Amino acid sequence: MKALKQSVKRRRATTNPIERANQKDDNTFVEEHLCPSMPTWTEWINPKTQDRFSLSLTQSGNLNADDLDACFRLVEETSRADYEASTIGWKPSKKLAEMKSPELRYIIVKDSRGRVRAFTSLMPTFEEGEPVVYCYEIHLKPELQGTGLGKTLMEFLESVAANTPPIEKVMLTCFLSNQRALAFYKKLGFKRDEISPEPRKLRFGKEFIPDYVIMSKVIRSSR
Repeated sequence: MKALKQSVKRRRATTNPIERANQKDDNTFVEEHLCPSMPTWTEWINPKTQDRFSLSLTQSGNLNADDLDACFRLVEETSRADYEASTIGWKPSKKLAEMKSPELRYIIVKDSRGRVRAFTSLMPTFEEGEPVVYCYEIHLKPELQGTGLGKTLMEFLESVAANTPPIEKVMLTCFLSNQRALAFYKKLGFKRDEISPEPRKLRFGKEFIPDYVIMSKVIRSSR
């Protein structure tokens, strides 16, 4: 989703605290930035079925090929139609290359058979000079939507933001056509960010109308 921001001018500031966080191994990142409130954070129980799922955090470079492919297929299953209806279109090779970005971290949810059923990917970074935790992706199998799992995954991103100074914001990009996702983010407290592009007049009477919105949520630091 973050690839949608190509039309937004970006500045990169000195990134020492962010770079230090991104250079940490997965275990250290969990301990110092994810900071789960419970040692049992690696297990989630579906309140509707009582089925048990395992959670893990993995840097993209440590993600095995099967899990990466499963995550990509989940993006395709849940979001391909939105991409195809957008101005950027559905470009599988470009999406897969983005999903391999070295500083991305994945929180992957698997069922008892070891199948990927949901995931989110995140990165501490700078947007327009502002330190943020960017939510690149969050996708759930249809049967897990509406179970509270999406909220749990987003709370992990908020925890990373709260425990990674000077970050004070979680940011994401959402297609305007995805009304269900927009309602979900708004319910969690996300609002349109000031860097989100606005409709504007172009030459010869044409008008640029963005088909996505950049949303953010301010997070209070835990440090």
